[in-house]
Amino acid sequence: MAEQPSPPLSRESVPDQVFGRLCEAILGGQYQPGERLPTQRALAADLGVNIATVREAVKRLEQLRLVEVRHGDAMRVRDWRQSGGLDALALLTSVDQDVVRSLFESRRLLLTEAARLAARRANEAQVEEIAELAGAVATAGDDHGALLADWHFMAAVVDAAGNIVFQLIMNSVRELYLPRIGAFGGIVAHRDEWAPTYLRAAAAIREGDGDAAADAVADLALAQERAMMGEPS
Repeated sequence: MAEQPSPPLSRESVPDQVFGRLCEAILGGQYQPGERLPTQRALAADLGVNIATVREAVKRLEQLRLVEVRHGDAMRVRDWRQSGGLDALALLTSVDQDVVRSLFESRRLLLTEAARLAARRANEAQVEEIAELAGAVATAGDDHGALLADWHFMAAVVDAAGNIVFQLIMNSVRELYLPRIGAFGGIVAHRDEWAPTYLRAAAAIREGDGDAAADAVADLALAQERAMMGEPS
């Protein structure tokens, strides 16, 4: 812990604030994997809360596999990159370049296969929704609206794929992405140029052409990925 006492917490949602403070310290590298955390009593004193509040926060950290608590031993920080699940993404308070690269690589691979499945499995209502959303990015009034339109288009494709694991992954990504959506402007950096690719993907899904749908979404996601990474298209 820092030598100076932590800033006092407000009384609103104190357990959530304690949990957030400890998450920030662990995910931000203030505590290294294998390092002992201060005792719950020490944490309570440092944060100016009661020990029951700290105990509740630690329980949540343990459930997320961010810390290990053994009877008779100190609490130890786990390596969240090795032990954590997708929920850890939503807890990140900052998103560095390595995380962004991994996120967009995974996004491209997932969306490509989701489009392939959607072409085979989408029902008529889903096909119509995807077709309608395909044009929404180009007609959005500003970048924020375009980013939301892109998210809804991709989410609709994943929903139409009918793969529950894909959907759960998107749920976890949403918790990271939407609160920070302004940081992902590269996704719509060339939206006028990319607009036909959304339409091409939607048309392929309507026609039941899985390979064409996958190719269109892969082309779009790769272009967006390169824009986010500052790489030439």
